Amino acid sequence: MITVVRKGTRSVQEVPASPDAFVYLRIYQEQMRGLVPPGRTQPLWWTLRRPYRPLTYHAAHRMFERVNTLLGASWTLHALRHTAAQRMAADPDLPLTHIQAVLGHASLTTTERYLIPGRDAVVEQVLAHYARQAARRDQPAPAPPPGPTYDPRSLEILWGRPDGV
Repeated sequence: MITVVRKGTRSVQEVPASPDAFVYLRIYQEQMRGLVPPGRTQPLWWTLRRPYRPLTYHAAHRMFERVNTLLGASWTLHALRHTAAQRMAADPDLPLTHIQAVLGHASLTTTERYLIPGRDAVVEQVLAHYARQAARRDQPAPAPPPGPTYDPRSLEILWGRPDGV
């Protein structure tokens, strides 16, 4: 679990994070050891320029602007959140109400917008559908089920002769 401060309500909430997130967080903490004040009440993220200061939303936004200029991209902090939500929503085993809790949405309707697949996902799934249909067409038709079999004793009774002859 990681504790976050919600943007709108400023409420504090614990949310689950991936094991990989904690590995990278630990690496970052080790890199910053001795450079920033330690402690649970200290900010987690710090600027990398001296003097070290807590990394504010505005500073992170400016960082994205600089990277976007270099790469010709248009990423935002909110795009990271949106991508995480879409990936969670793509998992059929993760209930939408759980995603709602992680995102902090008051209404499930707000979370439902992440169920709408993106263009690439639609193309990928439709092409997979066509491939499955083609594979089914190429399969030989299944053999019909075998006809009923008879107990030779039943034939003897029916025909009054051994072997039913």
